[in-house]
Amino acid sequence: MTTDERRPWALILGASSGMGEATAGALAAAGYDICGVHLDPRSRRAHVDEIAERIRALGRTALFLNMNAADDARRSSAIATLADRFAEIRAEGGRPHLRVVLHSLAFGSLAPYIADSGSPAIDRRKMEMTADVMAHSLVYWAQDLFAAGLLEDGSRIIAMTSEGSSLVVPTYGAVSAAKAALESHVRQLALEFGHRRTGITVNAIQAGVTMTPALMKVPVHDQIIEMSRRRNPSGRMTTTEDVARAIVGLASDAFGFVNGAVIPVDGGEAITH
Repeated sequence: MTTDERRPWALILGASSGMGEATAGALAAAGYDICGVHLDPRSRRAHVDEIAERIRALGRTALFLNMNAADDARRSSAIATLADRFAEIRAEGGRPHLRVVLHSLAFGSLAPYIADSGSPAIDRRKMEMTADVMAHSLVYWAQDLFAAGLLEDGSRIIAMTSEGSSLVVPTYGAVSAAKAALESHVRQLALEFGHRRTGITVNAIQAGVTMTPALMKVPVHDQIIEMSRRRNPSGRMTTTEDVARAIVGLASDAFGFVNGAVIPVDGGEAITH
């Protein structure tokens, strides 16, 4: 937990499963109020309600917004909602602080570049959608949060990436390209916020292969899981809890001068062949 006297909040993009869900819980346990952005059908609402109740049971606020995080109008509305909540807290004498912004959006096309029999190749719309959701949306959220005055000294923007940014996996091409772009955006945002002396840092967490709904959608997930267990020096896969704990640490004052980095959280998997 930070020694900052302001009331810490975390904005989690992709809060209803995987890394986002685990991080929301870990940050709430560390004293953060949570604003969770997610996109789920009615059949998944009960699970989202359970996440929110767990956060409230820890004595923290749980503000969850079901929306497409890559939609410009929805993004503006969500930021306005969060800004209004902060204004209410300030009117009551509080000092809210958006300490963490986690970009954990995992929605993209897994179509191959070259068509196979019965499997069409990726098209322009799917390629651009994947990059927009998984990479470019980070920039737009950072721009709008900063313009709204919600990012300030001590704010940490953290993006979720993977080895897919540099490794080749069948059908993963569009996602790989998006992850590579995401890491480039992280470096550029870190530079520009740094030059402005804002005290805002931007980093990426490169998680090892982790059992998440996004992984299970990859057609060759069984092979990926087997390879991960074989390569990882620990003999096990990375867990969402491993990642969540790392993010809690990265959000602390001790890591305030870490900026523009891609930080592996994988037990040494990425360096092992």
